[in-house]
Amino acid sequence: MSKTTPATLALTKSGIPFALASYDYDAGAERVGLQAAEAMGVSPAIVLKTLMVEVDGKPACVVVPSDQEVNMKKVAAAFGAKAAQMMKPVDAERLTGYKVGGISPFGQRKQVATAVEEMATLEDEVYLNGGQRGLQIRMRPDDLIAALGAKAADLIR
Repeated sequence: MSKTTPATLALTKSGIPFALASYDYDAGAERVGLQAAEAMGVSPAIVLKTLMVEVDGKPACVVVPSDQEVNMKKVAAAFGAKAAQMMKPVDAERLTGYKVGGISPFGQRKQVATAVEEMATLEDEVYLNGGQRGLQIRMRPDDLIAALGAKAADLIR
């Protein structure tokens, strides 16, 4: 597995500190984030999933704990929009340059507005997808927000 992805390159270029962790990706797992947390032996609350959404028809990215479900009304509100919905997987892959199960909020082909679940900012460190299946980036939540120019918001049910 390569440890160099557009995500790791973007973080390295930005000078934001991070570490890498890898795990055996299970393509048959029902919930990838929960499988990642279990495989790495960490709480699912600190393994964040990256979801691509459309808010009023425009692409956006939301980052939430893997053990939680996103609330689309809250997502719309976070972006000052009327409606939000999940982006189709094929569209998410085309927009980000990553495969589903490996989508990272960093180093996407086209940077979009991003919101991070505010509860995640209370953790000492979090894990996010590193741009390929089985690769995670470990970092401080404040650095995550800074690297993405993201906003913290209430996004879960």
